Amino acid sequence: MRLTVGQALVRFLSVQFSERDGEERRFFAGCFGIFGHGNVAGVGQALLEQGGELPYYMARNEQAMVHAAAGYARMSDRLSALACTTSIGPGATNMVTGAALATVNRLPVLLLPGDVFATRAANPVLQELEDARSFDVSVNDCFKPVSKYWDRINRPEQLPGALLAAMRVLTDPAETGAVTLALPQDVQAEAFDWPEELFARRVWRIARPVPEPAALQEAAALLSGAERPLIVAGGGVIYSGATEELRALAERTGVPVAETQAGKGALAWDHECSVGAVGATGTTAANALARRADVVVGIGTRYSDFTTASHSLFAHPGVRFVNINVARADAVKLGGVSVVADAREGIRALDEALPGYTVPRAYRDHARALTAEWNTKADLACAPQNGELLTQAEVIGAVNEISGPRDVVVCAAGSMPGDL
Repeated sequence: MRLTVGQALVRFLSVQFSERDGEERRFFAGCFGIFGHGNVAGVGQALLEQGGELPYYMARNEQAMVHAAAGYARMSDRLSALACTTSIGPGATNMVTGAALATVNRLPVLLLPGDVFATRAANPVLQELEDARSFDVSVNDCFKPVSKYWDRINRPEQLPGALLAAMRVLTDPAETGAVTLALPQDVQAEAFDWPEELFARRVWRIARPVPEPAALQEAAALLSGAERPLIVAGGGVIYSGATEELRALAERTGVPVAETQAGKGALAWDHECSVGAVGATGTTAANALARRADVVVGIGTRYSDFTTASHSLFAHPGVRFVNINVARADAVKLGGVSVVADAREGIRALDEALPGYTVPRAYRDHARALTAEWNTKADLACAPQNGELLTQAEVIGAVNEISGPRDVVVCAAGSMPGDL
């Protein structure tokens, strides 16, 4: 099939699907784009011609569209994603911040920045970075340290392999993040005879790794002897759809559950085992329990500095950690028992490995009392003060009051993450 590189790219993206637990969905829900020197005659033309296969969404700011794509991936539990295309130069570098956010937070986003001419026939192009050390360097090299996979397509023949590698990373729960395919503008418009199988419907199955038996046995043995355990639920609980399994484990054992910023909502805030956020932006209840915990079970968390209060929070001299995580790099953090597994499968296996285990009644009551005390203080702080101006806490209270169970708050940096 003879198509340009841009057309082949769009057609390939339109026939990629993800599957988990028997449910299939289109992996790419569409493509954001801002067009100019570097992508209008390649990817832009292809999106115009094949818009029904890969919908195009207008954007006004390159950084914002990557942030929106990351938000979409998060709300889709990383089972679906969006692509973003830009022109070369400042248009491309405006996406670097969003790429870093996506990679740091393990969110799949596909970036398709235009690049300088592969033939170098027109160099320097517009606002091209002229690096005296090499003519093969462009601003798109900035994406290398903030991408989980990066490639520059200098020849049409390179596209199939790069696309398969990109999909491998985007659909891997342990390795996902920003993927950047830099597309020289002349190559985008170059025609090539592609194999038909490149455009066949392809389903990428999202694996659910199960715990290795020896690691699970070690984790269960450690937790079964705990008197003051604490679960720290991270974003992995939500991404794996493990909220019901977490609730069941907490209810049966009585282990209190704290949550990271990415894990907000892993357990309903008013559940009897929920003690709220943990760490530098945590509740007094969660942090009091964390300081005295003898075993901490981290599920789907990367233990950021906010969660650990820069490694000062878990202060018990004999504290031990059990880490259930699909990413081995996160599972080995803090020297814990490493259980490399999907969060849902890990919770199920751990629950089965702890028959009859429950926390002492006094500890369960203590956790509930601490949480009730925190909720009372929070309610007082957020209640209307009837002053001339609203306090920040009053605004938070108002947002809580009008928000429904499925509403989503989008915020920037600064004090807002702590407020949430």
